[in-house]
Amino acid sequence: MSATTLPGLRPRTASAPVVRRRRLGPGKPIRFGAAIGPVLLLVVWSIGSATGWIDQRVLSAPWTVVTTAGDLIADGRLQSNLWTSAQRALIGLAFGIVLGVVLALISGLSRLGEAVLDGPIQIKRAIPSLALLPLLILWLGIGESMKIVTILLGVFVPIYIHTHNGLRTIDSRYVELAQTVGLSQWEFVRRVVLPGALPGFLLGLRFAVTGAWLSLVVVEQINSTSGIGYMMELARTYGQTDIIIVGLVVYGILGLLSDAVVRLIQRRALSWRRTLAS
Repeated sequence: MSATTLPGLRPRTASAPVVRRRRLGPGKPIRFGAAIGPVLLLVVWSIGSATGWIDQRVLSAPWTVVTTAGDLIADGRLQSNLWTSAQRALIGLAFGIVLGVVLALISGLSRLGEAVLDGPIQIKRAIPSLALLPLLILWLGIGESMKIVTILLGVFVPIYIHTHNGLRTIDSRYVELAQTVGLSQWEFVRRVVLPGALPGFLLGLRFAVTGAWLSLVVVEQINSTSGIGYMMELARTYGQTDIIIVGLVVYGILGLLSDAVVRLIQRRALSWRRTLAS
């Protein structure tokens, strides 16, 4: 008996439509897609300034900001303050990463460590780092130590949270395999724990670099004598809106570049994972 005579089966004809599978998800990444939003914002800002919709005393025009930035670069003020800010952010970020990873390893690999550390860190997570500024000023003064510690406090919590979560979500089959092949404690950490925690750590690092710049914005406006925040605070005193906008643009560019670097590292280090963003 042929297939066409079986009950419940329809013979395929030449005119039968071919059903195409639709691609689900966001689709392929748009080339230079990250620049679309900032460019649109710049266009709206320019049009508003040119037509008078935006008061120059409230928000300086883009061309005024560009001219001011050129003047600041010409006399060396922007480079000097930028270098100081970058040093503070990088030092605080480095110390925060080390502290967050060490605490996450202790808490993630030991039930006793988790019982001792996780509760206080979750309490710190609920308290904004900037809310601790009065205490930090009392304890450390208003010098560089206070600024770096404030940045550190804004960095280590996301590193700890996401790295700890990465450790706790490692597939138990890998742990059993490590026990079966007889890996030593150090080999277990190097071959199973660290690769398993890497996705969580890199996600935490994205939040950490943003937290570093956010903390820096505030601490540099507290009795500083250098840095982008100091430059902006001095401009506020004299009503120089254009310099304040230059500082904000610099902070924004630094944040975007930092996040782009971490995302590049994340993409390279986790190239074996297939995700919707791939």
